[in-house]
Amino acid sequence: MKPFLTLLLSLVGLCQAAMAASPNIILMMGDDHGWEETGYNGHPHVKTPVLDEMAATGLRMDRFYAAHPSCSPTRASFLTGRHPNRMGTFAPGWSFRPEEITLAHVMSQAGYHCGHFGKWHVGAVKAESPTSPGAMGFHEWVSHDNFFELNPSLSRNGAPPEVIQGESSEVIIQETLRFIDRAREKEKPFFTVVWFGSPHEPYSGLPADLALYDDLPAKYQKKVKLTSNETGGPVQRPQGEVLRERYAEITAMDRSIGMLRKHLADKGLRENTLVFYCGDNGTSADGALGLPHRGVKGQVYEGGVLVPGLIEWPARIPQPRSTGVRASTSDLLPTLCALVGQPLPKRPLDGMDISGLMDGQMSARSNPLYFWEYNAGNLKKAGDLEPYINPQLQEGTTPLVKKSGGKATRDFTNFRHPEITEEDYLGPRAIIDGNNKLVIHEPKKGGKATLELFDLQADPAEKTNLLDQQPDIAKKLQTQLRQWQEGVLKSLTGADYQK
Repeated sequence: MKPFLTLLLSLVGLCQAAMAASPNIILMMGDDHGWEETGYNGHPHVKTPVLDEMAATGLRMDRFYAAHPSCSPTRASFLTGRHPNRMGTFAPGWSFRPEEITLAHVMSQAGYHCGHFGKWHVGAVKAESPTSPGAMGFHEWVSHDNFFELNPSLSRNGAPPEVIQGESSEVIIQETLRFIDRAREKEKPFFTVVWFGSPHEPYSGLPADLALYDDLPAKYQKKVKLTSNETGGPVQRPQGEVLRERYAEITAMDRSIGMLRKHLADKGLRENTLVFYCGDNGTSADGALGLPHRGVKGQVYEGGVLVPGLIEWPARIPQPRSTGVRASTSDLLPTLCALVGQPLPKRPLDGMDISGLMDGQMSARSNPLYFWEYNAGNLKKAGDLEPYINPQLQEGTTPLVKKSGGKATRDFTNFRHPEITEEDYLGPRAIIDGNNKLVIHEPKKGGKATLELFDLQADPAEKTNLLDQQPDIAKKLQTQLRQWQEGVLKSLTGADYQK
């Protein structure tokens, strides 16, 4: 028995050593937080000292993109490494599908304890939902179907919602810290997804945070549309008042990220923990100041999809780095697969491994980036498509301030797409290959599509359409985009799930 016991102890020791070497991973995302709304990117007002420090000490990705200009689709890409149109997550409130393979599935296979905290918005969070965090691979979750404000109402592991008192970002981080401590008690590496409800409107802030921006109401007088905290319905207010509250939320979120970083340092975990932050789409129209990029949330121009992108991991990134290589939320899954030694899912992916950015070994992107807002309005009008998931299982439970159809909760939808027609190729779309970007729009009332070609290196604000000067480049990009759409629509029919 002695040789067997020696072998057994040796194997146990190797497993423990492997676990000790496995990096802990925390992936955070703000809600409607655009690229320009950080101190380190030169914003004239907003204060983000923690994100600024991360940018100064870790990897600053100056050209990081959300895979879609709105939230639910980007979240689907974040979790799966696939464009959201592959799984019918066309717009906010469209769920993904139970057959999708998520980061949590991958990290569970690698021995991680997996938790989700905050906004979910790719399906209902209740326990019986087939697309809840638990159903999609997370061991623990304290989550909301959509976004949330002060004193959020959250579901713990799929149970009926409970109100947790406090500033929402701090509430989410406190839950995250307790999860981290439990994972360490289990002697397991942790994988944590933290999706804040800030700074999505309607806005609210703590008095001390609001006071930082007391000068803004006098500077911005134009009226903007958003949600009333009092009625849950639409309202118009002076933008300066709105910005004061919006920036207070961003600063509170920033401070909460600082709480997380301090906890990691205090527990001796910071050296080998990968901490990532990005936004889910560009700045919303009510908060946008119009610079330095064209467009806002909901548009495929840079202002709608370019977001903050930061990574801290002292063991791998001991010196500060910055990169202009373009990357996106779809890159997260293939990158983590490479980092933890897991195989890629056997299905079409739209992201790529960008781990080489961490040590300066990647100087260019080999794959194009694609953006596409599927024209989902026609589907809801059709009325004869088969629901992909039982509608009762798609009903949300966690209330929020903003009402929809008179309801304070949100329901989700997804349909089966047995046949693809030419109409399925429509919707605002774009491709970025190198520094060239092609943007295509169809007129609302039909007619010939509008094409715009930009050189993002020379013209990051997308002011000059080069279509007439460089028609061959535009034609090549248009062909690439169409070919990619064909593959995406094949996925949409469910072909990727067939064995």
